[in-house]
Amino acid sequence: MVTDPAGFPGAVPVATILICTFNRCQLLDGTLASLEHLIAPAVSWDILVVDNNSTDATAEVVRKRQTSSLVPLRYVHEARQGKSHALNSGLASTRAAHIVFTDDDVRVEPGWLSAGLAPMLEDEGVAYTGGPVLPIWGAPRPTWLDARRGDLWGAIAILDYGPDAFVFEERQRIPLGANMAVRRTVIEAAGGFDPALGRTGQSLLGQEQAEFFCRTRALGARGVYVPGMVLHHHVPASRLTRRYFRRWWLWKGISRARLYRVHPKAEPGIDLRTARRIANVPRFVWSGLARHAARWLASGLRGQLIPAVRHEMMFAYYLGFAWEEWRNRGSRRS
Repeated sequence: MVTDPAGFPGAVPVATILICTFNRCQLLDGTLASLEHLIAPAVSWDILVVDNNSTDATAEVVRKRQTSSLVPLRYVHEARQGKSHALNSGLASTRAAHIVFTDDDVRVEPGWLSAGLAPMLEDEGVAYTGGPVLPIWGAPRPTWLDARRGDLWGAIAILDYGPDAFVFEERQRIPLGANMAVRRTVIEAAGGFDPALGRTGQSLLGQEQAEFFCRTRALGARGVYVPGMVLHHHVPASRLTRRYFRRWWLWKGISRARLYRVHPKAEPGIDLRTARRIANVPRFVWSGLARHAARWLASGLRGQLIPAVRHEMMFAYYLGFAWEEWRNRGSRRS
């Protein structure tokens, strides 16, 4: 089902802001409220909310916002459970030249949209953009979580690559799905998001964006990190525990193993088709388990909390990778 607010013109906008949501109507309402303050005078844009079977007041929240929205605000219901299904449904429901992806629990800066679109509007060679995702803390930051926003921050969908723009491909980086904009032509060429790698239910599976960018890079697409494309992402207290981080990193290992079965050369120096194996698990995974277990123990004995937690999470990552590879022995793609 798709609904549009009455009275808006039917012209195709330059950009569609795409939000997928599931049972977070209060946070969604705050996100939609923040979008009302966007300043983007040079482009036409609309908002598309994809409701992935919510049982709360999501539809009502969108309807209320439609009555006051100054830009078209549309609602789509996607019955197939899973974020990738919701993303693909959203892509099929807009013809905008640029799709701006964000989450249902963010607050955007007024210049967020303009900053994210500018590089693509100015240079046809820029296929996509992404920017910083800063935290809205639901509880104080734990002492074991490095304040410098290191590699562990992915577990809470926070990212900050610094004040300077750069080409993602040159640094082997990708943007977060909560803050990226992509040309429609690139999506049409590369295809949508893989449901086998997207989050469903209570699992923390999730490499659908990484897999998508594997395909865009195979096409030669280039993206730009835009420091001014700033938004703030809610970090609930329930995710600020070592237990949650361990679970997230375990699932990242599982997800990454699945990704490498589809794209064996997803990262430099790794090719699962030729990797040497022990018990059907690549040797580099066993090495990672042993290395991080030893460093986790050593850091703990020295009382170095932050390094100890980092190695604990890397151990969980390799454990998930090993489990997925062992469980699916014999099913590797050539």
